[in-house]
Amino acid sequence: MNHFDLTPATARRILRGLVPDHYLDDDDAAVERLAIAVWNRLTEPGDGTAGRLIAEKGAVGALRAVEDGSFANYAHVPKQERTQALRRWTPRLESSAVDTALRLASAARVRMVIPGDPEWPIQLGDLDAHAPLCLWARGDVGALARLHPSMAIVGARAATSYGEHVAMELAADLAGSGVPIVSGAAYGIDGAAHRAALAVGGLTVALLAGGVERAYPAGHTHLIERIAAQGVVVSEVPCGSEPTKWRFLQRIPQHMCRG
Repeated sequence: MNHFDLTPATARRILRGLVPDHYLDDDDAAVERLAIAVWNRLTEPGDGTAGRLIAEKGAVGALRAVEDGSFANYAHVPKQERTQALRRWTPRLESSAVDTALRLASAARVRMVIPGDPEWPIQLGDLDAHAPLCLWARGDVGALARLHPSMAIVGARAATSYGEHVAMELAADLAGSGVPIVSGAAYGIDGAAHRAALAVGGLTVALLAGGVERAYPAGHTHLIERIAAQGVVVSEVPCGSEPTKWRFLQRIPQHMCRG
């Protein structure tokens, strides 16, 4: 089984440019951040087994428990849950895949944000073990800490003209009064909400179901670039990740608006 090189030198080399340099000054913090990036590649959003393991052992300790086989006998997790988790994680234990994701992020000027960073949306703590391990953001990353209050406006892709009109009026009124709008950048209601927020000069956040280095849907490339320029585009999954039906269902716009 592959063992990741979790050393301070490697962490700084791989993560430089993805976070401010001073975030990497502390050896342990730099290595832990790299381990979080590894876990983000191993798991799908909402993986509570990984969340609980990392909360108890830290990202580095949790990863080593998987690599050395000790997680297979970890008494705090039921045997069936351990077996299912290893079946999900083991095929992804390839350092090359993590390196590729981080190179894509660096090339696209994407920022990695983890719990404890000033930019982290603290309302995501409501999700407990199912909260994102990290976020990947492109644009005004500091906007993530300014979502108190904010409003998620999401809806059907095949929306009626009336539905889009209502979404736009609601988004414009809220964004114009200083309430950020969070949505998923999809066709229909999502796109209408984002456009209205941009039109009034408000803050809008797009939660993508795939990596933030690539606009999806492709037909919204211009819209997503505008959001990145005036707000922020975010994802729970690493760069290079393909949008899937499961990831669409697991996106967290409503949870980012809590609090």
